[in-house]
Amino acid sequence: MATIAVNDMVHHQTSLELEQKDVFDYSKRSQWLRAAVLGANDGLVSTASLMMGVGAVKQDIRAMILTGFAGLVAGACSMAIGEFVSVYSQLDIEVAQIKRDFNRRDDVEAEVDDLPNPWQAAAASALAFSLGAMVPLLAASFIKPYKIRILVVAAAVTVALAVFGWLGAALGRAPILKSSTRVVVGGWMAMVITYGLTRLIGTKGVLH
Repeated sequence: MATIAVNDMVHHQTSLELEQKDVFDYSKRSQWLRAAVLGANDGLVSTASLMMGVGAVKQDIRAMILTGFAGLVAGACSMAIGEFVSVYSQLDIEVAQIKRDFNRRDDVEAEVDDLPNPWQAAAASALAFSLGAMVPLLAASFIKPYKIRILVVAAAVTVALAVFGWLGAALGRAPILKSSTRVVVGGWMAMVITYGLTRLIGTKGVLH
């Protein structure tokens, strides 16, 4: 009986270990996933909003493209620097904590690979921002008629927002419909507000 009980315990422990190996900890994706999703959505929404705002008062395609390109470069640099500073601060805090634990001679084995990487986060954020910003730029680049250009940009941005929302939810095992809807509605609100306010200021002569 004792032998059977021991065998059952060993079998149960082995099963638990196998289950733990099979279960992926999605929280480990949080660092790069947050930077990538935030960067892509920010690049898409901010660049599209800038282009819509300029398009509200100036129908010239060249003005829209230059505005979008300037927004891409400025935004990618801003996202990269902001993410680098933020993650570097987090890294300093975690390293300081490891040193304190070591000085207290606690049984702590620091996993260096698990420490946040500022350069990786900055690069991922800048790249994701640029990829998102390219959507409205490419959508507007080859369409000269103003009204059609605005509609195409809006449609392309809507599809991209839905895709980014779905991708972020799928990778993080979050509700897909809820995440996609939130992202699309938020993006549309940003574009509508920017378009409306810029058109109001530009057409009502507030700046004259």
